[in-house]
Amino acid sequence: MAHFPVMSEEVLEYLALRSDSRVADMTAGMGGHSKQIAALLDSGVLVMNDRDGESLAVAIENTLEFAARIRPTKGVFSTFPERLKELGIEKLDGLFVDLGVSMKQLTEPERGFSFRLDGPVDMRMSRDSDQDLNAGDVVNTYSEKELASILYEYGEEWRSRAIARAVVRARPITSTRQLAQLAGQGVGARDTKISPATKTFMALRLFVNRELEELKALLEALPGLMAPGGRVVALTFMSSEDRIAKQRFQEFQRAGQAKILTKHVVKPSDEEVRRNPASRSAKLRALEWQAA
Repeated sequence: MAHFPVMSEEVLEYLALRSDSRVADMTAGMGGHSKQIAALLDSGVLVMNDRDGESLAVAIENTLEFAARIRPTKGVFSTFPERLKELGIEKLDGLFVDLGVSMKQLTEPERGFSFRLDGPVDMRMSRDSDQDLNAGDVVNTYSEKELASILYEYGEEWRSRAIARAVVRARPITSTRQLAQLAGQGVGARDTKISPATKTFMALRLFVNRELEELKALLEALPGLMAPGGRVVALTFMSSEDRIAKQRFQEFQRAGQAKILTKHVVKPSDEEVRRNPASRSAKLRALEWQAA
């Protein structure tokens, strides 16, 4: 399976790691960025985190050559501070978070993330935990009003009411292909390069996994996680996530806690987009933590 870590050169440039840095990759995925980070370390340590145990296992396998300097850990962002302390690490010199869905999740139909591959309507980031709610539960049991609200709030889908109406009338929804077709009916025929199901799937995924809430929890925890001079790099793919990161970074700077390093959001080069179309919507923001 081809895997291209998105904006890897820019990520490493803004992290500005030393060989003894203590750094966390909050979303290991298949281990692409983690491997590049670990390769720069000597006496330093990489905390490799993911909430998806299946993805984390792949990342561990893909970074075996650097195992001595990697500490894997599984869980959501909101529990990370406690787990970091359990690893015996007080402060971080670098923290990287890539908020895109991993290639492993997208290419396995049974995970239900892709509207291009038919499978169950699942979309849970972690199937080996107590995360019971899945996207199928939402589309089959939530009221039309609740469903429309989710699509609008999390997916910024302004045709949310029409899509919710189409979904509710067609219940039960048993496959991602069926859901994608219903989203298309709600949106109507349009000349666009983007699938009409894109925002619907995005909204359900964010809602089921509480991704925006978890991102906010991670950003709130930064004052207790970062060492003076430590760098935070956030890679987002959705406007809702980028907006949260941008606003919180600005708040940290106004409070004198951090300095924003990216005056303007950094986007992938034309060459990278040609090589890896999945990177086209990526946005990178970075900041440096200040002395207490």
